[in-house]
Amino acid sequence: MRTWFITGGTPGGFGMAYAEAALELGDRVVLTARRPAELEEWAAAHGDRVLVLPLDVTDAGQVRAAVAAAEERFGGIDVLVNNAGRGWYGSVEGTPGETVRRTFDLNLFAVVEVVRAVLPGMRARGGGWIVTMSSLAGLVGVEGFGYYSAAKFALEGLSETLRQEVAPFGVRVLVVEPGSFRTKAYAGFQDEPVDETVDAYAELVKGIRATFAEQDGKQPGDPERGVRAVISAMNAPEPPHRLVLGGAAHDAAVAMHEHALVELLANEKLSRGADF
Repeated sequence: MRTWFITGGTPGGFGMAYAEAALELGDRVVLTARRPAELEEWAAAHGDRVLVLPLDVTDAGQVRAAVAAAEERFGGIDVLVNNAGRGWYGSVEGTPGETVRRTFDLNLFAVVEVVRAVLPGMRARGGGWIVTMSSLAGLVGVEGFGYYSAAKFALEGLSETLRQEVAPFGVRVLVVEPGSFRTKAYAGFQDEPVDETVDAYAELVKGIRATFAEQDGKQPGDPERGVRAVISAMNAPEPPHRLVLGGAAHDAAVAMHEHALVELLANEKLSRGADF
Protein backbone atom coordinates (compact mmCIF):
# COMPACT_ATOMS: atom_id res chain seq x y z
CA MET A 1 0.00 0.00 0.00
CA ARG A 2 1.57 3.25 -1.17
CA THR A 3 0.97 6.75 0.12
CA TRP A 4 0.33 9.52 -2.40
CA PHE A 5 0.88 13.21 -1.58
CA ILE A 6 -1.08 15.30 -4.09
CA THR A 7 -1.12 19.09 -4.30
CA GLY A 8 -3.89 21.15 -5.86
CA GLY A 9 -6.85 19.05 -4.74
CA THR A 10 -9.60 21.23 -6.19
CA PRO A 11 -12.74 19.19 -7.00
CA GLY A 12 -13.10 18.64 -10.72
CA GLY A 13 -9.38 18.81 -11.46
CA PHE A 14 -6.41 16.54 -12.01
CA GLY A 15 -5.64 16.42 -8.28
CA MET A 16 -8.95 14.77 -7.46
CA ALA A 17 -8.57 12.42 -10.44
CA TYR A 18 -5.18 11.28 -9.07
CA ALA A 19 -6.69 10.82 -5.60
CA GLU A 20 -9.56 8.69 -6.89
CA ALA A 21 -7.24 6.56 -9.01
CA ALA A 22 -4.86 5.97 -6.09
CA LEU A 23 -7.74 4.90 -3.85
CA GLU A 24 -8.96 2.49 -6.53
CA LEU A 25 -5.50 0.90 -6.43
CA GLY A 26 -5.91 0.35 -2.70
CA ASP A 27 -3.43 3.06 -1.78
CA ARG A 28 -3.63 5.91 0.75
CA VAL A 29 -3.96 9.57 -0.20
CA VAL A 30 -2.89 12.88 1.28
CA LEU A 31 -4.76 15.50 -0.71
CA THR A 32 -3.92 19.16 -0.14
CA ALA A 33 -5.92 22.22 -1.06
CA ARG A 34 -6.15 25.91 -0.28
CA ARG A 35 -9.82 25.38 0.61
CA PRO A 36 -9.90 21.98 2.34
CA ALA A 37 -13.51 22.44 3.48
CA GLU A 38 -14.55 21.67 -0.11
CA LEU A 39 -13.12 18.16 0.34
CA GLU A 40 -14.60 17.24 3.73
CA GLU A 41 -17.56 15.24 2.43
CA TRP A 42 -15.39 13.40 -0.09
CA ALA A 43 -12.76 12.56 2.55
CA ALA A 44 -15.34 11.28 5.04
CA ALA A 45 -16.42 8.61 2.55
CA HIS A 46 -12.92 7.10 2.52
CA GLY A 47 -12.20 6.96 6.22
CA ASP A 48 -8.65 6.67 7.49
CA ARG A 49 -7.18 6.03 4.03
CA VAL A 50 -7.46 9.75 3.26
CA LEU A 51 -5.91 12.78 4.90
CA VAL A 52 -6.95 16.23 3.68
CA LEU A 53 -4.60 19.07 4.60
CA PRO A 54 -4.79 22.83 4.06
CA LEU A 55 -1.90 24.00 1.92
CA ASP A 56 -0.88 27.10 0.05
CA VAL A 57 2.11 25.69 -1.84
CA THR A 58 3.66 29.15 -2.12
CA ASP A 59 4.11 29.18 1.68
CA ALA A 60 7.29 27.21 2.45
CA GLY A 61 6.35 26.81 6.12
CA GLN A 62 2.98 25.31 5.23
CA VAL A 63 4.68 22.95 2.77
CA ARG A 64 7.04 21.57 5.41
CA ALA A 65 4.21 21.24 7.94
CA ALA A 66 1.98 19.38 5.48
CA VAL A 67 4.73 16.94 4.50
CA ALA A 68 5.56 16.31 8.16
CA ALA A 69 1.88 15.67 8.94
CA ALA A 70 1.60 13.22 6.04
CA GLU A 71 4.73 11.34 7.11
CA GLU A 72 3.57 11.20 10.72
CA ARG A 73 0.14 9.85 9.74
CA PHE A 74 1.20 7.27 7.14
CA GLY A 75 4.89 6.71 7.82
CA GLY A 76 6.19 8.13 4.55
CA ILE A 77 5.34 9.41 1.08
CA ASP A 78 5.79 7.05 -1.86
CA VAL A 79 4.34 9.13 -4.70
CA LEU A 80 4.46 12.92 -4.89
CA VAL A 81 2.16 14.52 -7.46
CA ASN A 82 3.03 18.17 -8.05
CA ASN A 83 -0.32 19.23 -9.43
CA ALA A 84 -0.98 22.70 -8.01
CA GLY A 85 -0.57 25.41 -10.62
CA ARG A 86 -2.32 28.05 -12.66
CA GLY A 87 -1.78 30.16 -15.76
CA TRP A 88 -2.42 33.90 -15.89
CA TYR A 89 -2.71 35.39 -19.37
CA GLY A 90 -1.15 38.54 -20.80
CA SER A 91 1.50 39.67 -23.26
CA VAL A 92 5.19 39.33 -22.50
CA GLU A 93 5.59 43.09 -22.73
CA GLY A 94 2.44 44.07 -20.90
CA THR A 95 1.88 41.57 -18.08
CA PRO A 96 2.16 43.36 -14.71
CA GLY A 97 5.32 42.51 -12.77
CA GLU A 98 3.28 41.24 -9.82
CA THR A 99 1.56 38.70 -12.08
CA VAL A 100 4.91 37.57 -13.50
CA ARG A 101 6.25 36.89 -10.01
CA ARG A 102 3.04 35.17 -8.92
CA THR A 103 3.20 32.91 -11.98
CA PHE A 104 6.72 31.74 -11.14
CA ASP A 105 6.01 31.49 -7.41
CA LEU A 106 3.15 29.07 -7.99
CA ASN A 107 4.30 27.10 -11.03
CA LEU A 108 8.02 26.80 -10.30
CA PHE A 109 9.26 27.86 -6.88
CA ALA A 110 6.40 26.16 -5.04
CA VAL A 111 7.24 22.89 -6.79
CA VAL A 112 10.84 23.27 -5.66
CA GLU A 113 9.72 23.67 -2.04
CA VAL A 114 7.49 20.59 -2.15
CA VAL A 115 10.17 18.45 -3.79
CA ARG A 116 12.77 19.55 -1.25
CA ALA A 117 10.42 18.73 1.61
CA VAL A 118 9.54 15.26 0.33
CA LEU A 119 12.92 14.05 -0.95
CA PRO A 120 14.68 13.41 2.40
CA GLY A 121 12.07 10.80 3.31
CA MET A 122 12.19 9.17 -0.13
CA ARG A 123 15.98 8.98 -0.03
CA ALA A 124 15.91 7.47 3.45
CA ARG A 125 13.48 4.76 2.32
CA GLY A 126 15.35 4.15 -0.93
CA GLY A 127 12.61 4.86 -3.44
CA GLY A 128 9.65 6.88 -4.60
CA TRP A 129 8.03 8.66 -7.51
CA ILE A 130 7.92 12.38 -8.27
CA VAL A 131 5.19 13.08 -10.82
CA THR A 132 5.16 16.71 -11.93
CA MET A 133 2.31 18.19 -13.91
CA SER A 134 3.87 20.41 -16.54
CA SER A 135 1.93 21.30 -19.69
CA LEU A 136 2.14 21.22 -23.46
CA ALA A 137 3.03 24.88 -22.83
CA GLY A 138 6.27 23.56 -21.32
CA LEU A 139 7.22 22.29 -24.79
CA VAL A 140 5.52 24.75 -27.13
CA GLY A 141 5.22 28.44 -26.25
CA VAL A 142 1.61 29.60 -26.10
CA GLU A 143 0.75 33.11 -27.26
CA GLY A 144 -0.63 35.16 -24.39
CA PHE A 145 0.77 32.76 -21.80
CA GLY A 146 4.45 33.61 -22.13
CA TYR A 147 5.23 33.59 -18.43
CA TYR A 148 3.23 30.43 -17.76
CA SER A 149 5.14 28.78 -20.62
CA ALA A 150 8.42 30.13 -19.23
CA ALA A 151 7.69 28.67 -15.79
CA LYS A 152 6.78 25.31 -17.28
CA PHE A 153 9.88 25.32 -19.53
CA ALA A 154 11.93 25.91 -16.36
CA LEU A 155 10.12 23.07 -14.62
CA GLU A 156 11.02 20.76 -17.49
CA GLY A 157 14.72 21.63 -17.22
CA LEU A 158 14.67 21.30 -13.45
CA SER A 159 13.08 17.86 -13.73
CA GLU A 160 15.71 16.68 -16.20
CA THR A 161 18.46 17.46 -13.72
CA LEU A 162 16.49 16.18 -10.73
CA ARG A 163 15.94 12.86 -12.47
CA GLN A 164 19.69 12.31 -12.77
CA GLU A 165 20.43 13.38 -9.21
CA VAL A 166 17.85 11.19 -7.46
CA ALA A 167 18.14 8.06 -9.60
CA PRO A 168 20.92 6.59 -7.38
CA PHE A 169 18.46 6.72 -4.45
CA GLY A 170 15.76 4.77 -6.28
CA VAL A 171 13.60 7.85 -6.88
CA ARG A 172 12.02 8.26 -10.31
CA VAL A 173 10.79 11.44 -11.98
CA LEU A 174 8.00 11.67 -14.53
CA VAL A 175 6.94 14.93 -16.20
CA VAL A 176 3.37 15.01 -17.51
CA GLU A 177 2.45 17.41 -20.32
CA PRO A 178 -1.31 17.72 -20.77
CA GLY A 179 -2.97 19.62 -23.56
CA SER A 180 -6.55 20.85 -23.25
CA PHE A 181 -8.42 18.92 -20.54
CA ARG A 182 -11.93 19.29 -19.16
CA THR A 183 -11.12 20.60 -15.70
CA LYS A 184 -12.28 23.65 -13.77
CA ALA A 185 -9.10 25.50 -14.75
CA TYR A 186 -10.93 27.24 -17.61
CA ALA A 187 -14.02 28.20 -15.63
CA GLY A 188 -12.70 31.42 -14.07
CA PHE A 189 -11.31 33.00 -17.23
CA GLN A 190 -14.57 34.60 -18.37
CA ASP A 191 -14.89 36.53 -15.10
CA GLU A 192 -11.32 37.82 -14.94
CA PRO A 193 -10.55 41.42 -15.93
CA VAL A 194 -8.00 42.01 -18.68
CA ASP A 195 -4.98 43.19 -16.70
CA GLU A 196 -2.81 44.31 -19.61
CA THR A 197 -0.56 47.36 -19.28
CA VAL A 198 0.18 47.84 -23.00
CA ASP A 199 -2.85 48.81 -25.07
CA ALA A 200 -1.36 47.40 -28.26
CA TYR A 201 -1.99 43.86 -26.93
CA ALA A 202 -5.41 44.46 -25.37
CA GLU A 203 -7.40 42.92 -28.23
CA LEU A 204 -5.09 39.88 -28.32
CA VAL A 205 -5.58 39.28 -24.61
CA LYS A 206 -9.35 39.81 -24.80
CA GLY A 207 -9.47 37.26 -27.62
CA ILE A 208 -7.58 34.73 -25.55
CA ARG A 209 -9.97 35.19 -22.65
CA ALA A 210 -12.97 34.76 -24.94
CA THR A 211 -11.51 31.61 -26.50
CA PHE A 212 -10.82 29.97 -23.16
CA ALA A 213 -14.26 30.88 -21.84
CA GLU A 214 -15.90 29.47 -24.97
CA GLN A 215 -13.95 26.21 -24.68
CA ASP A 216 -14.93 25.61 -21.06
CA GLY A 217 -16.69 22.27 -20.82
CA LYS A 218 -15.77 21.34 -24.40
CA GLN A 219 -12.12 20.40 -23.94
CA PRO A 220 -11.31 16.99 -25.47
CA GLY A 221 -9.13 15.71 -22.62
CA ASP A 222 -10.61 13.50 -19.88
CA PRO A 223 -8.71 13.92 -16.57
CA GLU A 224 -9.61 10.41 -15.37
CA ARG A 225 -8.33 8.79 -18.55
CA GLY A 226 -5.27 11.03 -18.41
CA VAL A 227 -4.42 9.88 -14.89
CA ARG A 228 -4.88 6.24 -15.88
CA ALA A 229 -2.37 6.85 -18.69
CA VAL A 230 0.09 8.31 -16.16
CA ILE A 231 -0.25 5.28 -13.88
CA SER A 232 0.26 2.95 -16.86
CA ALA A 233 3.44 4.87 -17.72
CA MET A 234 4.68 4.56 -14.13
CA ASN A 235 4.09 0.81 -14.24
CA ALA A 236 5.81 0.29 -17.60
CA PRO A 237 8.98 -1.87 -17.66
CA GLU A 238 10.86 1.23 -18.81
CA PRO A 239 8.85 4.26 -17.65
CA PRO A 240 9.12 7.31 -19.91
CA HIS A 241 10.74 10.52 -18.72
CA ARG A 242 7.90 12.57 -20.17
CA LEU A 243 4.31 11.79 -21.06
CA VAL A 244 2.22 14.05 -23.33
CA LEU A 245 -1.52 13.75 -22.68
CA GLY A 246 -4.15 14.32 -25.34
CA GLY A 247 -4.30 13.69 -29.08
CA ALA A 248 -3.94 17.31 -30.18
CA ALA A 249 -1.12 17.82 -27.69
CA HIS A 250 0.68 14.77 -29.04
CA ASP A 251 0.39 16.09 -32.60
CA ALA A 252 1.70 19.50 -31.53
CA ALA A 253 4.63 17.95 -29.64
CA VAL A 254 5.59 15.76 -32.60
CA ALA A 255 5.44 18.74 -34.98
CA MET A 256 7.60 20.81 -32.62
CA HIS A 257 10.27 18.11 -32.33
CA GLU A 258 10.27 17.42 -36.08
CA HIS A 259 10.71 21.12 -36.86
CA ALA A 260 13.44 21.45 -34.23
CA LEU A 261 15.35 18.50 -35.70
CA VAL A 262 15.09 19.87 -39.25
CA GLU A 263 16.34 23.28 -38.10
CA LEU A 264 19.14 21.76 -36.03
CA LEU A 265 20.44 19.69 -38.94
CA ALA A 266 20.08 22.58 -41.40
CA ASN A 267 22.42 24.65 -39.23
CA GLU A 268 24.89 21.90 -38.39
CA LYS A 269 27.73 23.61 -40.23
CA LEU A 270 27.27 26.82 -38.23
CA SER A 271 27.08 24.86 -34.98
CA ARG A 272 30.22 22.84 -35.59
CA GLY A 273 32.08 25.89 -36.95
CA ALA A 274 31.96 27.54 -33.53
CA ASP A 275 34.58 25.15 -32.11
CA PHE A 276 38.34 25.96 -32.01
